[in-house]
Formats: sequence, C-alpha cells, structure tokens
Amino acid sequence: MLIAMTSEPEQQIGVGTPDAFQRLWTPHRMAYIQGENKPTGPEAGDGCPFCGIPSNSDEDGLVVARGTHVYAVLNLYPYNGGHLMVVPYRHVADYTELDGPETMELADFTKRAMVALRAASGAHGFNIGMNQGAVAGAGIAAHLHQHLVPRWGGDTNFMPVVGHTKVLPQLLADTRKMLADAWPVD
Repeated sequence: MLIAMTSEPEQQIGVGTPDAFQRLWTPHRMAYIQGENKPTGPEAGDGCPFCGIPSNSDEDGLVVARGTHVYAVLNLYPYNGGHLMVVPYRHVADYTELDGPETMELADFTKRAMVALRAASGAHGFNIGMNQGAVAGAGIAAHLHQHLVPRWGGDTNFMPVVGHTKVLPQLLADTRKMLADAWPVD
C-alpha cells in the first residue's frame, strides 16, 4: 500500500536546494559553535564561566546544588535532558590538582546527582566522565568539570543518529528546579 504525501516540501528560493527534509532549528547551538562564554586564557580571571557561575543565583546560574568545595550545574549545551556537571569552586585544570576534601565532595556530589536524576527523571543509566585537556575534548580545559549525562533505553533514536540533533523536552530552568527539588540532603 502506498501512502501519498499530502503536501509538497516548501520551496524557499535562494536558501538552498529544496528537499523533503523538515528542519528543526536550534539557533542556541550557534553560541556554542562560535565559542560564546569561552575563557580567553587559562587563568581564573580570563573569563572562566565556571568561576563566574557561583556568583549568580541558583536560577540564573542553573545551579542545582552547592557544597563547600564543589557545585552541580546544568550544562548549557546538553547531550540529553538533565545533563549536569560537578565543578570545583577552585580554578584547577587537572584532576590530580584537587585536594582531599575537593575530591571527596566531587565524588559525593556525583552520587547525589545520580540519585536526583533517577528520582526526577527515571534515568536508566549514566555516562560519567571528565575530558582532561583540550586534546581530550574539554571545551573549557582550564577548569575541571565532571559530566553526568543521564541515559534511557531508546534515547538514541533517528534524531541524533540521522539528524545530528537532540530534542530536549524541557526548558533548562525547569530541569534545574526539578533536579534541585530532588537533590538528596544529609
């Protein structure tokens, strides 16, 4: 049985070759592509966003939780809904530069983030890791940060595989509130 298409692709003269693809515009990604909010150098005073975020309100900075040595913050350019990072307040580039209390709290916040993400969104699993150095893929190599990306069965569908696009079902501010409300306390 053949199903006829009910509409022709909209032709936009002068903006490319017409095809049958629908477009999902994500203009916010242009800020990431162009390097907006990237530090101008390796020092804390060189515009490091991770050094500046703690001075904002939780809502404005997308901070989920604050500790003594580290904080949890949503990623502005998430791989999946709920993608957050655990970041030390101190401006250090390498994991080996963390002191004992920073290392312990980073580990504790990682565990708490997993609990919060499972409670708030039913995450089935996680990708957790750090990119140490620009050659390893760190977008902001001068300030250590650990990524926690929640995963669900079937979350890799045609959009990221074929369309190279992630669909996020919720605004970052709403995700931040949901996770902050689910964050476990002592």
